[in-house]
Amino acid sequence: MTPYARRGVHGQTVEALARRVLSGELPEGSTLDLVALQSELDVSLTALRESLKVLAAKGMVDARQKRGTFVRSRSDWNLLDADVLRWQFESDRTADADSALLRNLAEVRGIIEPAAVRLAAERRTEDDLAALDTAVDAMGQDGSDAAHAVEADLAFHRALLAATHNELLERMEMVIESGLAYRDRIVHSSPHSQDPVPAHRAVLDAVRDRDPRAAEAAMRALLDQAGRDLDRIGGSDTNTEGPTGQ
Repeated sequence: MTPYARRGVHGQTVEALARRVLSGELPEGSTLDLVALQSELDVSLTALRESLKVLAAKGMVDARQKRGTFVRSRSDWNLLDADVLRWQFESDRTADADSALLRNLAEVRGIIEPAAVRLAAERRTEDDLAALDTAVDAMGQDGSDAAHAVEADLAFHRALLAATHNELLERMEMVIESGLAYRDRIVHSSPHSQDPVPAHRAVLDAVRDRDPRAAEAAMRALLDQAGRDLDRIGGSDTNTEGPTGQ
């Protein structure tokens, strides 16, 4: 998904407003001064209102007669929206807040991906295997920078969900990718990053063999390693092994 900031003035306004909400500059329950915001952001009132409609669709703001436009409670936000997830990771948050969000996303992945990979092992096509092979090959390319490694990892997990041939599970990529991309940028930027290929290859081999049980076990092993790697980078694990992108 293309970040709103790349979609012209309207998109940049959406991003700017979202950052203010996520940072607490526009706190929950606060009523927005549209005239002041229009001046600060240097946009037309029409552009501002259109941008607020985007945030309203994501549950972040609302408008009521006699009250005006206000920031809704976080409990009303669409936290599974890919943009909302991305904005949270990109906002000026505390390390504890980021850690909590990563833990939540890790738990979601732990529920979704082991079950999804079982379906992938049962339903995968040759085209699915080709996409997975391409992603694993990209992970193993020498001299790859962090951005390349992140994209290869995302492509692998995206292809796994596609291999389920369940369109609802495929859409879960929008939830998984935001947290996975943020985590991968941390892991792959580590100077001691280990080869990510073996863990992913084990998952792929089981999917290729149409072995749902082995595929699930390999995915759980991959996710467990991913959690340990991130703990080490955060200093909560004294293990000296380097991290592996998962």
